Amino acid sequence: MTAAGFRKLALQLPEATEGEHFGVADFRVVNKIFATLAYEKQGCGVLMLTPEQQEGVVADAPEIFSPVPNAWGRKGATVVKLSAVNTDILKAALRTAWLRRAPKKLHT
Repeated sequence: MTAAGFRKLALQLPEATEGEHFGVADFRVVNKIFATLAYEKQGCGVLMLTPEQQEGVVADAPEIFSPVPNAWGRKGATVVKLSAVNTDILKAALRTAWLRRAPKKLHT
């Protein structure tokens, strides 16, 4: 997976848009960030999960997912190593992050 692939998958989600936050590409639904490319130079993306969701993905695939190393990480911000993740896993993880931010009317 590449940053371009991450971007493409994020933007395929309903009403997802690309924005920018502190010079970093982010992906939003109804102006709420659900993912970013904050660690793009390190070959990673970031998903805005709940702490419980983060715990699950890290336990299932520690070679792919890890908490962001600061207070954001304790709140669920999760690093995804792009070179280690396949399309299906990333699609599911992005959808999980998107569902957390998307209004119920968009959930399908």
